[in-house]
Amino acid sequence: MWTEPSPTGADPEPTSGEPPGYGTVVDLDRTEVMQLLGRAPCGRVVFTRDALPAIRPVRHIVQDDRIIVLVRLNCRTAAVCGSHDRIVVAYEADDLDPRGQTGWAVVVTGPAHPITDPDLIARYEPMLRSRLDRVGDVLVAIEPTLVSGVALRGPC
Repeated sequence: MWTEPSPTGADPEPTSGEPPGYGTVVDLDRTEVMQLLGRAPCGRVVFTRDALPAIRPVRHIVQDDRIIVLVRLNCRTAAVCGSHDRIVVAYEADDLDPRGQTGWAVVVTGPAHPITDPDLIARYEPMLRSRLDRVGDVLVAIEPTLVSGVALRGPC
């Protein structure tokens, strides 16, 4: 617990447990997490590669209560996430302001699988494609099974 030193040397009064000026951390519910993800343009997909955790930044959209990402087939991310078997991945996004000590961070964990339906590809791909993307990139859907997040409220 944080306490200010007493100028008189007496035991200080207990405080809230946080240093002065610190804000609060608020847990977010599923609806709030999905809304924040819907407003964020990018995040990080976390997967296992060679029995070790690997992280890749990607752009995403939230559609039909799923996180849709576009990954490059010529990288190991797509080789793992683009397989025809479902694999479990985590997806993290945040918007943090260290100076103001505010922001949010969310993590969604669940099975991922490639999107193969031509109608869905035609619907989602234009929302994610940029001039940096290449032919052969694959769309992957992440099902949000475990959803968690926190909001950081600024100093009082």
